[in-house]
Amino acid sequence: MNLMIIDDESAEFADAVKQKIVEFNQLHWQTLKRQNLGLKLQDEDGNLLAGLSGKTFGNWLLIDYLWVDAALRQQNIGSRLLLEAESKAKQRGCQFALLDTLDFQAKPFYERHGYRVQWMQQAYPETGCKFFMVKVL
Repeated sequence: MNLMIIDDESAEFADAVKQKIVEFNQLHWQTLKRQNLGLKLQDEDGNLLAGLSGKTFGNWLLIDYLWVDAALRQQNIGSRLLLEAESKAKQRGCQFALLDTLDFQAKPFYERHGYRVQWMQQAYPETGCKFFMVKVL
């Protein structure tokens, strides 16, 4: 058998590898429903002003992104989105929340909401830090 390693940096290839891992995990793991969770704030014209995206999976709320337009920051919009996401996650049976944030982003914000650093990735991507934070819901 002649096997070749081929470069493929496409999003389609990355998705195919991810799907293979998902299929493997389903054979060896509890069958847990992964459900998207998304909240958005938009104006009357439909322009996105703030949003939170993530998913719930078993006992966990996994927060991927939380963004508020610069003109609306310091008005508790991020807090409202975060608290609403946590509430929805609890309704789905989640007991914990996980997220990551960079050193120049929102670590103090998340700490004010009860998140604690569990692990820090230093020199990310070169000179910064990435914080992985967890909260008991």
